[in-house]
Amino acid sequence: MFRRSKIVATLGPSSSSREQIAALIAAGMDVARLNFSHGSADDHRERARVVREEAAKQGRFVALLGDLQGPKIRIARFAENKIELAHGVAFRLSMSHDRAAGNAQVVGLDYPDLVKDCAPGDELLLDDGRIVLRVLAVDADGVDTRVEVAGPLSNNKGINKRGGGISAEALTAKDRADIQLAAELAVDYLAVSFPREAADMQQARSLLEAAGGHAGLVAKIERAEAVAELRVLEDLIRASDAVMVARGDLGVEIGDAELIGIQKLIISRARALNKGVITATQMMESMTKSPMPTRAEVSDVANAVIDHTDAVMLSGETAAGDYPVEAVAAMARICIGAEKHAEQIPTAEAQVETFARCDQTIALTAMYAANHFPGVKAIVSLTESGATPLTMSRMRSQVPIFALSPHASTQHRVALYRGVYPIPFDIAAHGREQANQAAVDELLKRGLVQPGDWLVLTKGDYNNTEGGTNTLKIICAGDKVF
Repeated sequence: MFRRSKIVATLGPSSSSREQIAALIAAGMDVARLNFSHGSADDHRERARVVREEAAKQGRFVALLGDLQGPKIRIARFAENKIELAHGVAFRLSMSHDRAAGNAQVVGLDYPDLVKDCAPGDELLLDDGRIVLRVLAVDADGVDTRVEVAGPLSNNKGINKRGGGISAEALTAKDRADIQLAAELAVDYLAVSFPREAADMQQARSLLEAAGGHAGLVAKIERAEAVAELRVLEDLIRASDAVMVARGDLGVEIGDAELIGIQKLIISRARALNKGVITATQMMESMTKSPMPTRAEVSDVANAVIDHTDAVMLSGETAAGDYPVEAVAAMARICIGAEKHAEQIPTAEAQVETFARCDQTIALTAMYAANHFPGVKAIVSLTESGATPLTMSRMRSQVPIFALSPHASTQHRVALYRGVYPIPFDIAAHGREQANQAAVDELLKRGLVQPGDWLVLTKGDYNNTEGGTNTLKIICAGDKVF
């Protein structure tokens, strides 16, 4: 059985050697995430090189996802590295305090606009919400708070504001430098952290294009402002090539009770708007220390798969955990199990009343035919850009979609799409008259279909034309194809 849901695995200290990366690919990694929040540029260059080499050895296409750090607001350091905050005590966030000498009464901060973004009564959440502070007063130098939820607090932990409202720009100076790095590495996707609106994604795209990059942009949905209004969320999705449900900061800002409903909304709207979607954060966090996931984690991954996310993501589990390969293998196993139940109702995410383009018409017609003709075992899409397979993958189906393309960039880009499997294929090398036969022969040679299987094949009349898919054929593998 083909696994339809894709797996994003973050590379880090636990998964940087050639042997580890090869094992992750063999276990099922479809997208390798380079987290620009950690590691040097040379670290990321080496990891990207090894991923490509090892994927080629295994005959796999593994996309590279660069992930910008974004304006993560953090406290400074404590003199003893860690303190214990008690409930009800006063605690100050100060712009002028020594950044290496925090204590149980005050800690330094490097974001001066926090005094503009806060008001008495606001809640500030530290360390992914483990510490909650109530704002009592604000002055030019800092913020005075009272501890509402107590506990240990260590160096450089992040700060969020309940309900959003942090005004930091989405792209920092470091992000701009990392966009240059992403272009140099020719990553397939670039994730933008903490965008508030479509303009943030448009700015990132302009900077990436100016640097010579062609990556698909992923909007990480992690600010409360991004989901406060459906219009804002949909504008963000439209401005991106894919979105990520970044549940860590998002859950802190909107509250745990709202998170699962918002996750389902984001997945649904991304699919309806013909964009990819990744579900991320703490999916199998116990596997940083355990070789087996908890039942709750199994349920979490399966829930996202049943909702038809394109990909599920591992972060610390593979970057810094003790069992990175086991985490990928477990996630692959869970995806396959969940997909047995996720695909039983072949419906589109949205009821499309009219088609906007010719290629969309062919793509959705192909999926309707595949879902209603029981003999169809595969969809064969001869594609330049991957746009047709993307549209196909928005429709629920058990039928695998094989994206045949001559372009390495397309082969890697479609590796993220649910139920889409890239295959190198050059129409020009076979000639247009023989292309259909050659495509079917390629699938037969690889053992992906068998003689007698019905196939739905789509292509365009002209080579090197994006969005030019205008032909659909239903053919039988093994027969003479015209």
